[in-house]
Amino acid sequence: MHVGLIWLGAAVLLAAGESVGGELFLLMLAGGALGGSAAAFLGAPVWGQALAFALVSIILVVGVRPLVRRRMLSALPEHDTNTAALTGRGGTVVEAVGPGGGLVEIGGDTWTARPLLDGDTFAAGEKVLVHQIEGATAIVVRGV
Repeated sequence: MHVGLIWLGAAVLLAAGESVGGELFLLMLAGGALGGSAAAFLGAPVWGQALAFALVSIILVVGVRPLVRRRMLSALPEHDTNTAALTGRGGTVVEAVGPGGGLVEIGGDTWTARPLLDGDTFAAGEKVLVHQIEGATAIVVRGV
């Protein structure tokens, strides 16, 4: 069996392994294995094939991988998570909300709440909007 085919097999296995991790590291090593395979098919000795593998892998890992990762990550939309995702959402007053507090239901969960503006009160059943979350308390304003 030609040594170049072994390098090709290694490239395929490394590329397949990349599908598990997704960090692009194994894919860069697969590119290095393709370099080793090319060197083998061009008649390079084993040490030359290993050198081609190492050089191509280093160039890909150090030079290409950061650029590709940055490009891939910048294409992902940013989504608010945890309490930040609740800002701007609507809710329903469960227990009257006033300066002393109250309860609202937001997205199926019940939260302690207080009004944003001093003097505002909300009766049970009223619609409110979440202005912000402070700790475990929703700061709400009158909804539409």
